[in-house]
Amino acid sequence: MKILVSACLLAYPCRYDGKSKPCEEVVLLKKEHTLIPVCPEELGGLKTPRIPAEIKGDRVVRQDGKDVTLEYNLGAEKTLQIAKEQGIFVAILKSKSPSCGNKQIYDGNFEKRLIDGKGITARLLENNNIKVISENELEEL
Repeated sequence: MKILVSACLLAYPCRYDGKSKPCEEVVLLKKEHTLIPVCPEELGGLKTPRIPAEIKGDRVVRQDGKDVTLEYNLGAEKTLQIAKEQGIFVAILKSKSPSCGNKQIYDGNFEKRLIDGKGITARLLENNNIKVISENELEEL
């Protein structure tokens, strides 16, 4: 099976802080599946490293106040296009991310407070019938 995966979970240094968040359990999936790495934020034109961003209302705003909603939406659209081209039905995305979070995201105040919600890419993929799980929900595969 082909699975779309947040690149940071596969040790690509594409997170906002220029680091990765490798998840051994996700990496091991490549023994039985084809993993397609994506970083929606980079696909949307954002550089790495970059200023942290959070969802506030219907916008994505960086910690310095700059609105980056356009870039996040563009990255989500490009990720969806890749998923469709590759015949993807499942994605493993990084939890809590403003792009990839599938259950919780930060509240938009940059105080490390989580709220129920979905990242821009996770929401778009789910709206297009692609199952989104986080690295903490691999049993759902």
